[in-house]
Amino acid sequence: MNITKHMQPMNKTQLLHEGKAKKVWATEDPDLIIQEFKDDATAFNNKKRGSIADKGVTNNAISCRLFTMLGENGIPTHLVDKLNDRDMLCKSLDIIKVEVVTRNIAAGSLVRRYGFAEGTVLEKPIIELYLKNDDLDDPLMNEDHAVALGIATYEEVAVLKELAAKINALLKPWFAERKLRLVDFKLEFGRHKGQILLGDEISPDTCRFWDAETGEKLDKDRFRLDLGGVEDAYSEVKKRVLEL
Repeated sequence: MNITKHMQPMNKTQLLHEGKAKKVWATEDPDLIIQEFKDDATAFNNKKRGSIADKGVTNNAISCRLFTMLGENGIPTHLVDKLNDRDMLCKSLDIIKVEVVTRNIAAGSLVRRYGFAEGTVLEKPIIELYLKNDDLDDPLMNEDHAVALGIATYEEVAVLKELAAKINALLKPWFAERKLRLVDFKLEFGRHKGQILLGDEISPDTCRFWDAETGEKLDKDRFRLDLGGVEDAYSEVKKRVLEL
Protein backbone atom coordinates (compact mmCIF):
# COMPACT_ATOMS: atom_id res chain seq x y z
CA MET A 1 0.00 0.00 0.00
CA ASN A 2 1.46 3.34 -1.03
CA ILE A 3 -0.28 5.52 1.50
CA THR A 4 1.38 8.79 0.47
CA LYS A 5 -0.57 8.77 -2.80
CA HIS A 6 -3.85 8.93 -0.85
CA MET A 7 -3.14 11.46 1.88
CA GLN A 8 -1.11 14.54 2.75
CA PRO A 9 2.64 13.96 2.84
CA MET A 10 3.88 12.99 6.29
CA ASN A 11 6.12 15.46 8.12
CA LYS A 12 8.50 14.90 11.01
CA THR A 13 7.00 16.66 14.02
CA GLN A 14 9.06 15.45 17.00
CA LEU A 15 12.12 13.27 17.52
CA LEU A 16 10.89 10.34 19.59
CA HIS A 17 14.07 8.30 19.76
CA GLU A 18 17.58 8.25 18.34
CA GLY A 19 19.30 4.89 18.25
CA LYS A 20 22.63 3.69 16.94
CA ALA A 21 21.49 3.42 13.31
CA LYS A 22 18.20 5.31 13.04
CA LYS A 23 16.09 8.20 14.26
CA VAL A 24 12.38 7.74 14.92
CA TRP A 25 10.12 10.73 14.34
CA ALA A 26 6.51 11.39 15.23
CA THR A 27 4.15 12.58 12.48
CA GLU A 28 0.78 14.33 12.37
CA ASP A 29 -0.80 10.86 12.56
CA PRO A 30 -0.34 9.17 15.97
CA ASP A 31 -0.47 5.76 14.27
CA LEU A 32 2.45 6.53 11.95
CA ILE A 33 6.13 7.32 12.50
CA ILE A 34 9.04 8.09 10.19
CA GLN A 35 12.14 5.95 10.53
CA GLU A 36 15.23 7.83 9.35
CA PHE A 37 18.32 5.77 8.51
CA LYS A 38 21.71 7.18 9.55
CA ASP A 39 25.24 6.52 8.29
CA ASP A 40 26.56 5.86 11.80
CA ALA A 41 28.05 2.41 12.34
CA THR A 42 28.47 0.67 15.68
CA ALA A 43 29.56 -2.77 16.79
CA PHE A 44 29.90 -4.72 20.02
CA ASN A 45 26.96 -2.87 21.59
CA ASN A 46 28.29 0.58 20.75
CA LYS A 47 31.84 -0.09 21.95
CA LYS A 48 33.14 0.42 18.43
CA ARG A 49 31.87 3.39 16.46
CA GLY A 50 32.35 4.78 13.01
CA SER A 51 30.55 5.80 9.85
CA ILE A 52 29.83 4.05 6.57
CA ALA A 53 29.26 6.30 3.56
CA ASP A 54 25.61 6.25 2.42
CA LYS A 55 24.80 3.35 4.74
CA GLY A 56 21.46 4.92 5.60
CA VAL A 57 20.46 5.21 1.96
CA THR A 58 21.54 1.63 1.26
CA ASN A 59 19.83 0.09 4.30
CA ASN A 60 16.60 1.99 3.71
CA ALA A 61 16.45 0.74 0.11
CA ILE A 62 17.21 -2.86 1.09
CA SER A 63 14.80 -2.86 4.02
CA CYS A 64 11.93 -1.41 2.01
CA ARG A 65 12.43 -4.02 -0.71
CA LEU A 66 12.55 -6.88 1.78
CA PHE A 67 9.60 -5.68 3.88
CA THR A 68 7.57 -5.35 0.68
CA MET A 69 8.47 -8.88 -0.40
CA LEU A 70 7.67 -10.31 3.03
CA GLY A 71 4.37 -8.42 3.17
CA GLU A 72 3.39 -9.84 -0.20
CA ASN A 73 4.01 -13.29 1.29
CA GLY A 74 1.82 -12.87 4.36
CA ILE A 75 4.28 -11.48 6.93
CA PRO A 76 2.78 -8.48 8.79
CA THR A 77 5.30 -5.61 8.84
CA HIS A 78 5.41 -2.00 9.96
CA LEU A 79 6.26 -0.66 6.48
CA VAL A 80 3.76 1.76 4.96
CA ASP A 81 5.87 3.49 2.31
CA LYS A 82 9.39 4.51 1.31
CA LEU A 83 9.28 8.30 1.53
CA ASN A 84 12.75 9.14 0.18
CA ASP A 85 16.32 7.88 0.19
CA ARG A 86 16.61 7.83 3.98
CA ASP A 87 13.07 7.89 5.37
CA MET A 88 10.59 5.04 5.77
CA LEU A 89 6.98 5.68 6.80
CA CYS A 90 5.95 3.02 9.30
CA LYS A 91 3.15 2.01 11.61
CA SER A 92 3.89 3.05 15.18
CA LEU A 93 4.91 0.08 17.31
CA ASP A 94 5.11 -0.73 20.97
CA ILE A 95 8.48 -2.45 20.62
CA ILE A 96 8.84 -5.84 22.28
CA LYS A 97 12.24 -5.79 23.98
CA VAL A 98 13.31 -9.12 22.51
CA GLU A 99 15.79 -9.50 19.66
CA VAL A 100 15.08 -12.69 17.70
CA VAL A 101 18.16 -14.13 16.01
CA THR A 102 17.86 -16.93 13.45
CA ARG A 103 21.00 -18.87 12.54
CA ASN A 104 21.44 -21.05 9.45
CA ILE A 105 25.24 -21.25 9.42
CA ALA A 106 27.59 -21.05 12.41
CA ALA A 107 29.26 -17.67 12.77
CA GLY A 108 29.84 -14.93 15.32
CA SER A 109 28.76 -15.59 18.89
CA LEU A 110 27.54 -19.10 18.05
CA VAL A 111 31.17 -19.99 17.29
CA ARG A 112 32.53 -18.19 20.36
CA ARG A 113 29.99 -19.61 22.82
CA TYR A 114 29.62 -23.19 21.67
CA GLY A 115 32.72 -24.03 19.67
CA PHE A 116 31.10 -24.57 16.29
CA ALA A 117 33.50 -24.27 13.38
CA GLU A 118 32.67 -21.11 11.44
CA GLY A 119 30.76 -22.02 8.30
CA THR A 120 29.15 -25.15 9.72
CA VAL A 121 25.75 -25.50 8.06
CA LEU A 122 23.20 -26.23 10.77
CA GLU A 123 20.88 -29.17 10.14
CA LYS A 124 18.01 -27.09 11.52
CA PRO A 125 17.96 -23.31 11.97
CA ILE A 126 18.61 -22.17 15.53
CA ILE A 127 16.34 -19.41 16.86
CA GLU A 128 17.72 -17.44 19.80
CA LEU A 129 16.19 -14.73 21.99
CA TYR A 130 18.16 -11.81 23.39
CA LEU A 131 17.06 -9.11 25.82
CA LYS A 132 17.10 -5.80 23.98
CA ASN A 133 19.17 -3.83 26.52
CA ASP A 134 22.50 -2.26 25.58
CA ASP A 135 23.41 -1.57 29.21
CA LEU A 136 23.35 -5.32 29.86
CA ASP A 137 25.04 -6.17 26.53
CA ASP A 138 21.86 -7.75 25.11
CA PRO A 139 22.11 -11.04 27.05
CA LEU A 140 20.82 -14.36 25.74
CA MET A 141 17.42 -15.15 27.25
CA ASN A 142 14.54 -17.62 27.05
CA GLU A 143 10.75 -17.48 27.22
CA ASP A 144 10.72 -17.64 31.02
CA HIS A 145 12.98 -14.59 31.26
CA ALA A 146 10.72 -12.64 28.89
CA VAL A 147 7.65 -13.45 30.95
CA ALA A 148 9.36 -12.81 34.31
CA LEU A 149 10.55 -9.42 33.10
CA GLY A 150 7.06 -8.52 31.87
CA ILE A 151 8.34 -8.05 28.32
CA ALA A 152 6.04 -10.53 26.58
CA THR A 153 3.68 -13.40 27.26
CA TYR A 154 4.44 -17.01 26.40
CA GLU A 155 1.93 -16.71 23.57
CA GLU A 156 3.65 -13.62 22.18
CA VAL A 157 7.10 -15.24 22.30
CA ALA A 158 5.68 -18.22 20.43
CA VAL A 159 4.41 -15.82 17.74
CA LEU A 160 7.86 -14.17 17.49
CA LYS A 161 9.56 -17.51 16.97
CA GLU A 162 6.92 -18.67 14.48
CA LEU A 163 7.26 -15.47 12.46
CA ALA A 164 11.06 -15.71 12.53
CA ALA A 165 10.90 -19.25 11.16
CA LYS A 166 8.50 -18.20 8.39
CA ILE A 167 10.65 -15.20 7.50
CA ASN A 168 13.74 -17.39 7.33
CA ALA A 169 11.94 -19.84 5.04
CA LEU A 170 11.12 -16.95 2.70
CA LEU A 171 14.46 -15.13 2.83
CA LYS A 172 16.87 -18.06 2.40
CA PRO A 173 15.77 -19.05 -1.13
CA TRP A 174 15.17 -15.41 -2.07
CA PHE A 175 18.77 -14.52 -1.26
CA ALA A 176 20.06 -17.76 -2.76
CA GLU A 177 18.63 -16.62 -6.12
CA ARG A 178 20.84 -13.57 -5.71
CA LYS A 179 23.93 -15.67 -4.94
CA LEU A 180 23.89 -14.70 -1.25
CA ARG A 181 24.00 -17.12 1.68
CA LEU A 182 21.87 -15.92 4.59
CA VAL A 183 24.12 -16.93 7.48
CA ASP A 184 22.08 -15.41 10.30
CA PHE A 185 19.93 -12.37 11.01
CA LYS A 186 18.30 -10.37 13.80
CA LEU A 187 14.64 -9.33 13.85
CA GLU A 188 12.66 -7.00 16.06
CA PHE A 189 8.91 -6.92 16.49
CA GLY A 190 6.28 -4.68 18.07
CA ARG A 191 2.61 -4.44 18.86
CA HIS A 192 0.24 -2.35 16.76
CA LYS A 193 -3.49 -2.34 17.50
CA GLY A 194 -3.44 -5.85 18.92
CA GLN A 195 -1.24 -7.34 16.20
CA ILE A 196 2.46 -8.24 16.29
CA LEU A 197 4.32 -6.71 13.33
CA LEU A 198 7.86 -7.07 12.06
CA GLY A 199 9.68 -3.78 12.68
CA ASP A 200 13.13 -2.19 12.60
CA GLU A 201 15.09 -3.15 9.45
CA ILE A 202 16.57 -6.04 7.49
CA SER A 203 19.95 -5.07 6.06
CA PRO A 204 23.68 -5.82 6.15
CA ASP A 205 23.58 -4.19 9.61
CA THR A 206 21.28 -6.90 10.96
CA CYS A 207 22.17 -9.89 8.75
CA ARG A 208 25.26 -11.87 7.87
CA PHE A 209 25.54 -12.36 4.10
CA TRP A 210 28.25 -14.42 2.43
CA ASP A 211 28.77 -14.53 -1.30
CA ALA A 212 27.52 -17.95 -2.39
CA GLU A 213 30.50 -18.59 -4.66
CA THR A 214 33.46 -16.98 -2.92
CA GLY A 215 32.35 -16.95 0.72
CA GLU A 216 33.23 -13.25 0.94
CA LYS A 217 31.57 -11.48 3.86
CA LEU A 218 29.14 -8.80 2.63
CA ASP A 219 27.82 -7.32 5.88
CA LYS A 220 28.76 -5.43 9.05
CA ASP A 221 31.39 -8.03 9.93
CA ARG A 222 33.64 -6.12 7.54
CA PHE A 223 33.32 -3.16 9.93
CA ARG A 224 33.43 -5.27 13.12
CA LEU A 225 36.56 -7.14 12.06
CA ASP A 226 38.34 -4.28 10.24
CA LEU A 227 38.27 -6.19 6.94
CA GLY A 228 37.91 -3.05 4.81
CA GLY A 229 35.66 -2.65 1.80
CA VAL A 230 32.61 -1.98 3.97
CA GLU A 231 30.90 0.45 1.60
CA ASP A 232 31.51 -1.83 -1.39
CA ALA A 233 30.02 -4.81 0.48
CA TYR A 234 26.84 -2.92 1.40
CA SER A 235 26.53 -1.59 -2.15
CA GLU A 236 26.89 -5.11 -3.57
CA VAL A 237 24.07 -6.40 -1.38
CA LYS A 238 21.90 -3.47 -2.42
CA LYS A 239 22.63 -4.14 -6.08
CA ARG A 240 21.65 -7.79 -5.83
CA VAL A 241 18.54 -7.05 -3.77
CA LEU A 242 17.20 -4.34 -6.07
CA GLU A 243 18.20 -5.58 -9.52
CA LEU A 244 16.48 -8.99 -9.46
